[in-house]
Amino acid sequence: MTAIRGRSVVPSPGRLGLMEPTAREDLDVLGWNREDSVDVQWALSRAPDADLALRALVRLRAAVSDADWVEIDRLLRSNRMFRGRLLAVLGASDALGDHLVAETDAWRLLLIEELPTAEQARAEMLASVQAGPEPEAAGGLTYRAGVSGPAAVGALRVAYRDLVLRLAAQDLAPVVEDEPVLFLAEVGRRLSDLADAALTAALAVAVREVLGDDPLTGRLAVIAMGKCGARELNYVSDVDVVFVAEPADSTSARLAGEMMRIGSLAFFEVDAALRPEGKRGAMTRTLDSHLAYYQRWAKTWEFQALLKARAMTGDLELGAEYVAATSPLVWSAAEREDFVVDVQAMRRRVEALVPENERERNLKLGRGGLRDVEFAVQLMQMVHGRVDETLRVSSTLDAIDALTDGGYVGRTDGANFHASYEFLRGLEHRLQLQRLSRTHLLPDLQDAAALRPLARAAHIRPEGRSDATEVLLRELRRQRTRVRQLHEKLFYRPLLEAVTRFDADSLYLQNQSAQRQLAALGYAKPERALAHIKALGSARGRRGQIQMLILPGLLQHISDTPDPDAGLLNYRRLCDELVDADWFLRLLRDDGVVAEQLMHVLGTSEYIADLLMRSPDVIALYSSGASGPKLCEVTSDDVVKGLIASVRRQADPRKAIAVARSHRRAELARIASADLLGLMDVREVCRALSTVWAAVINAALEKVIDAMATEAGASAPARIAVIGMGRLGGGELGYGSDADVLFVCDPLDGEDETAALRWAQSVADNVRALLGTPSADPPLEVDVGLRPEGKNGPIVRSLASYRAYYEQWAQAWEVQALLRAHAVAGDPELGLEFLHMVDAIRYPEGGVSAEAVREIRRIKARVDSERLPRGADPTTHTKLGRGGLADVEWTVQLLQLRFAHRYPQLHRTSTLEALAAIEEAELLPAEQVAMLTEAWLTATRARNALVLVRGKPVDQLPGPGRELRAIAYAAGWPQDEAAEFLEHYLRVTRRAKGVVTEVFGE
Repeated sequence: MTAIRGRSVVPSPGRLGLMEPTAREDLDVLGWNREDSVDVQWALSRAPDADLALRALVRLRAAVSDADWVEIDRLLRSNRMFRGRLLAVLGASDALGDHLVAETDAWRLLLIEELPTAEQARAEMLASVQAGPEPEAAGGLTYRAGVSGPAAVGALRVAYRDLVLRLAAQDLAPVVEDEPVLFLAEVGRRLSDLADAALTAALAVAVREVLGDDPLTGRLAVIAMGKCGARELNYVSDVDVVFVAEPADSTSARLAGEMMRIGSLAFFEVDAALRPEGKRGAMTRTLDSHLAYYQRWAKTWEFQALLKARAMTGDLELGAEYVAATSPLVWSAAEREDFVVDVQAMRRRVEALVPENERERNLKLGRGGLRDVEFAVQLMQMVHGRVDETLRVSSTLDAIDALTDGGYVGRTDGANFHASYEFLRGLEHRLQLQRLSRTHLLPDLQDAAALRPLARAAHIRPEGRSDATEVLLRELRRQRTRVRQLHEKLFYRPLLEAVTRFDADSLYLQNQSAQRQLAALGYAKPERALAHIKALGSARGRRGQIQMLILPGLLQHISDTPDPDAGLLNYRRLCDELVDADWFLRLLRDDGVVAEQLMHVLGTSEYIADLLMRSPDVIALYSSGASGPKLCEVTSDDVVKGLIASVRRQADPRKAIAVARSHRRAELARIASADLLGLMDVREVCRALSTVWAAVINAALEKVIDAMATEAGASAPARIAVIGMGRLGGGELGYGSDADVLFVCDPLDGEDETAALRWAQSVADNVRALLGTPSADPPLEVDVGLRPEGKNGPIVRSLASYRAYYEQWAQAWEVQALLRAHAVAGDPELGLEFLHMVDAIRYPEGGVSAEAVREIRRIKARVDSERLPRGADPTTHTKLGRGGLADVEWTVQLLQLRFAHRYPQLHRTSTLEALAAIEEAELLPAEQVAMLTEAWLTATRARNALVLVRGKPVDQLPGPGRELRAIAYAAGWPQDEAAEFLEHYLRVTRRAKGVVTEVFGE
């Protein structure tokens, strides 16, 4: 084993970390495979990638002269600073190794102790293209190059790479020779200075190429944006710029375009996409034109971009005027009506950009990545910077410190997030240095060989039995987990502190500041939200402690919903209802999935929130079971069995119905929750709603019959059945649908028919009265309006009476209504007999008469012109609008009336099943059936979403705004795609209306 002092034993390549089979030969080439080279070998072993460094050294040995190699070898043995810098660069960056090999004198730059100042860097860049000063009258452009074309680009590239080499060498050197660490903030500032110098030289070349020797009379300022503007640039990054010109003419545009072209060829991508109107906008604008755009047209993200604007080169006086004029606009952007919507939409778009298989590896856009920090910090700056000028800084690290000093972030949290951001950015720098490429994607996290050089370049050392790679992965998980809590830490914890206690040793948000923050998070009434937070966070005892623990995360989830005000209020109401239920807060604390899903429900659906107040046990189903979400493990059949069993145990009909209501309430909460959370499709929702409705009617009917029999001391004199009509009969109920039914009875043998009918009438009246009892639950409306003779006819008829009426008097609309008749409750045999009887009416041999078809068409035309509510928009009324539910259902029913006698597969009460049968029978082309099907599903989903959001039956979609965003979200669309949701609805229903018109016009 080699001793620390007086090393004399030559270590093996393996002990030096050299894995390449040619390592020993390479050491021989360098003359290092001897005892007098042991110190150099051990220094080599400390390079981030010893093999990479050794290969580069061999290439460098071949490229330089013998005399130069003798000098390099001597310096490596005797000069710790030079040795540390050269080996660190060669072991961390393949690209910089290529530069050293290509530019054989570049190694001498590593002997310069001090890094160049910004002025020195600019001078070096300008000298590389022989740029000299311009006359003072030249519009603030003080340099014009002496060379142009490819030669200028080549000279700029070499000069810039030399400057980057010097900076990277000092940044990386502590890995090898324990030099002082160059901290991230200084690296970012120096890289920004290099970018300023580089583009100053590029602009000088552009002046030469565009103007030659002609004078320039206009003014052109280059404004740095993004990381360069904030002086926190990466080693490899796009440099975002904006151009201001006086005048903004073709000459200024050519200068700007040429500067970008030269800069992109020589240094890095120069991007002007942040200019007004983006890539479609003019390359240069006057200051007045910029201001007019920002004041009238700019979107929220454009003001966020202006937060980092800085005059970088060109006419710096004009650039300073631009920054001074646009800065106030940044600090008023949070007052814009669409501020929160724009910010949330932008965040979702950023997250959606990252492929699923890269989210853990993407340092910038992945969860817990750099963008999470930057996004939150900028949002807080824009919210509070309106009144607190200390927050008006451009650097992310400076902003975190300012937010901490101002009390907007706790001191410990601020320090932690400062450290997390430095760690992630430092890792990004090392990743980009490897090939000087613009990347944010880590190697495969399972590939230790690829991660090891990165860990060593990032100054990460082994700990205990863990090597550097294991330490890197552990630290990466820790830092990203901490950043994942960013919004909780930066937004919500200080809010709690502001309303629950005041710590004399720290500064916390005052009420006005907290209200501004809440407003920026989407709360329309921040003062009320603050009161709710105070009430929740101030609960006594263990309950209050748990609330303080979980509220930050809950508030974060609520702010992502369409209506944070309603979500917070609903959560407070729920907590008040469950004040004695210890399991509730424990569940939210221990199960993050339940917490997130419940908050999303409470902030989206008034309908579900009201149900959960009275059926809180459903919340436990939000968690996951062994086979998936528990909300889907329960089936409607299970609910029906439980409902019937519970009702049968009650002797009093009113108590029995109360029990049935309770089961129905819980089932509605389960169905609606699964629907909103995307766990059930619209067909399943409609089927489940129809099933529970039928079960309640059946339980009520059974209990009323038993009660009447007990009271009369005699058994029932007749059989009775309930026939579902409309959507209930089709098994396609929505949340706001009534239950259309017919009551049919059949006297038992030997019973007086008149007495039996009176008995059945009493049963029907009692069932309707029981179900119609006022309640806080969604109403149980039993509608008998489709009975023979309508409102003038008896509510109950015997089977024989129905047969006689339909055979002799049935009108076209009544035959049409029978197409959806289906037995849902009561005596199953009687229900089946009724259906067999009406089959001859709705599916007659030879089909319905031509006169009946004409009558249906006439009624449809009248419905179209008269039934739409006054003031309703026919394009967005989900039930009676163009291409809406009624249009599709009438079209299906017309085809059934015309062709069901010929095609038995049309004997379906479900609209969707009938559409499938119509396609099978080829009565309509498949594409037209698809249009009608999509329109029915789209309208049903939208109608259900209306009820979920508003909490009551509604058929009219609203115009653009918060409510439409909520409805779009409830219908399964992202909030920021409400306009797309509405456009999709209009497109789908418009196509369906074309089919409807064609069918009814035949």
